[in-house]
Amino acid sequence: MSILIKNIVPILKARTVGNTEVAVVDTVSIDSRSLQNSANTLFFALVGPNNDAHTYIKDLIATGVQNFVVLHIPEGCADKANFLIVENTLDALQQFAAYYRSRFHFPVIGLTGSNGKTIVKEWLNFLLSPDFNVIRSPKSYNSQVGVPLSIFAINEKHNLGVFEAGISTIDEMEKLEKVIKPTIGILTNIGSSHDEGFLDLDQKVKEKLVLFKDAEIIIYQKRDLVDKYIFPEIKTFSWSFRRGEADVFVYKKEVEDQNTILYYKYKGSSYKLKIPFQDTASIENAISCLMALLYFDYDIETIQSRMLLLFPVEMRLKVKTGINNCSLIDDSYSSDFQSLKIALDFLESQTQFQKKTVILSDIFQSGLSNEELYSKVSQLIVSNNVSRVIGIGETISAFKDKFVNCITFSNTAEFISNFESLDFANETILIKGARSFQFEEIVYLLEEKTHETVLEINLNAISYNLNFFKSKLKPNVKIMVMVKAFGYGNGGLEIAKLLEHHKVDYLGVAFADEGISLKNGGIQLPIMVLNPENTSFSAIIQYQLEPEIYCLKGLYAFLKIAKEKNLHHFPIHIKLDTGMHRLGFEEDSIEELIATLKGNNTVQIRSILSHLATSDDLKHRDFTLSQINLFDRMSSKIMEELDVNPIRHILNTSGISNYPDSQFNMVRLGIGLYGVSNDSAEQKYLENVGTLKSVISQIRAISAGESVGYGRKFMAEKPTKVATIPIGYADGISRGWGNGVGFVTIKDRKAKILGSICMDMLMVDVTEINCTEGDSVIIFGESPTVTHIAKKLNTIPYEVLTSISQRVKRVFYR
Repeated sequence: MSILIKNIVPILKARTVGNTEVAVVDTVSIDSRSLQNSANTLFFALVGPNNDAHTYIKDLIATGVQNFVVLHIPEGCADKANFLIVENTLDALQQFAAYYRSRFHFPVIGLTGSNGKTIVKEWLNFLLSPDFNVIRSPKSYNSQVGVPLSIFAINEKHNLGVFEAGISTIDEMEKLEKVIKPTIGILTNIGSSHDEGFLDLDQKVKEKLVLFKDAEIIIYQKRDLVDKYIFPEIKTFSWSFRRGEADVFVYKKEVEDQNTILYYKYKGSSYKLKIPFQDTASIENAISCLMALLYFDYDIETIQSRMLLLFPVEMRLKVKTGINNCSLIDDSYSSDFQSLKIALDFLESQTQFQKKTVILSDIFQSGLSNEELYSKVSQLIVSNNVSRVIGIGETISAFKDKFVNCITFSNTAEFISNFESLDFANETILIKGARSFQFEEIVYLLEEKTHETVLEINLNAISYNLNFFKSKLKPNVKIMVMVKAFGYGNGGLEIAKLLEHHKVDYLGVAFADEGISLKNGGIQLPIMVLNPENTSFSAIIQYQLEPEIYCLKGLYAFLKIAKEKNLHHFPIHIKLDTGMHRLGFEEDSIEELIATLKGNNTVQIRSILSHLATSDDLKHRDFTLSQINLFDRMSSKIMEELDVNPIRHILNTSGISNYPDSQFNMVRLGIGLYGVSNDSAEQKYLENVGTLKSVISQIRAISAGESVGYGRKFMAEKPTKVATIPIGYADGISRGWGNGVGFVTIKDRKAKILGSICMDMLMVDVTEINCTEGDSVIIFGESPTVTHIAKKLNTIPYEVLTSISQRVKRVFYR
């Protein structure tokens, strides 16, 4: 992309300020945190319910960005950059993308549906790329923002596009249709995902089909629900499992080893197709791909040879613990220019070490010449301050000189043979390679070896939940996020990195050592220590943490150390006891507190806080309101007599939702960030963050009368198939969850826990489940949820989450 700004102005109907006649843009950005922003970036200042990008424009100008699409010009910026002023910046982004799309005239496949969009897109890219130079949406970029950003990656060398479109409510698809303008439409499975945005399934189908209103053809599974809304003037190419009603009739399925053989009729002839999957979703997605290949008139032999090579699609960027104190970002299944930009931004958001290494394979399907491509890759690497590049592949090796501090290998095997000499230690490593390079072998070498039980943390879900609660806040109300207790069992540093990336205002920890760990990990955000011991005050000062002071004894102890160290206005936080009766100054001690702090310049009250005892239980609403009123009265007295204006905060997660009029200057988000709410109505709007997984170690058959586990607590009444799972109470699974109370999920089916849970193992009933040793097991996540487990155990979700042992490996993904 290289476009004069003056040519963009009429498209956006913008009013201009600055030198827009000669300015040129070659990239588009909406992320102020990206290190890839440059002088030729056109930055769209999007405004959402909880974020306004206009606040970052001054900082962006300081880094060299010169071109902005805005609703208004921030104060003091008018003469420092070029501005295009519009009525709606998101609309402007989409309008510019639609214009950019209109400059290209090759076939474009548009994908929508409830499930399978990203998988079908990736498979079509694999199936069609030998014959086309394909441009596709990176990862799952299918939203109102993601689709335009995908379109901007098109260049003159591309001759086929594959873009997915996702919507969550009505009137969204019309905007995406104008951006994608598909010539070929593919409708994937229609299910219950995002049902809450529509009145019923009919409305959802009708809205999704808007994407294809100007397409030449629609490919879909023939169903009455879809047929009644298909545009009659548009050609269709349909398939079905029912005889005679569709263009392609899939009349038989056979299972063969790990494969499925599909028998189908097309144009009066019968064919069979072998695919390397057995599950229903993969079969339907594969049929969508088959339909596309038939539409493109591929011969049967080519279809069979290519589809037998289809693969599970890894749609997630994973953060893993590596050897020698390294942190790994695993993106080892794709290598294209757009996804590299995404991965590098993710690398920056998760960097735990000053040293950053990128292991990169040859890059395919860029549409650029190798000279231009690797020049651009080099620019990306430089802008992201990468310390070392390890290139793998013949092509990247030929362009080694374009990179600083680069070593290359012709293939993965050569890299592995030289692995020991590469000295990986104390660094963050991005591993990004095309599937053919088998970079999973590199991940295995670099990954810290632990047992097969992992807690997978969905960073996208954390971002979503954060934004959900931020949307409830009044303007200018700050947010502190609690990352104490190892991030409620989910992993403190990695989550803190993400929260810093999202520019929250404060982090909260329970003890000084938790805050020190975060500071040692590079966290720059202010960190409040809620339960500081007097013996930790010196360390708190050394690491620039901020202590909560909750009693006169603690205040005197801290002031003594502060004076010895000649501190000036060191930030402290005053905790008030308004009825919780756990920690805090009571009302009768406020006078002495004020007298002690009056005229004292060694410390500064950064905030005043209290803690609600029953914010989640509206039966105690009167008590909670009395706490809030007492807090207001006590804190106001302190502020008035000391002539200070600190942050005030009393609301926790439940308080944010139940007492919105008491947000004061800041709120504290805790368990809600991790996808847990005490309100069942609110729970459905939160996304699950943590999924605890293990595998089946062994399967055995026992006869009636035989027992399972310690104490023979389970006695089989009939022949039973028992699976052993390598997770137990030492990993944090309560023994109360055993003996038939709890269950795990295997192949989407419940498997009841048999007998007592052991220290390192538990056993489950898989008599009715078609499973094998090595199959994945869900301990908790979507089913069972931690809320369900907590209810059965007569406890709270906090305890379930924080009980998960640190010997369980955490895997973070995006």
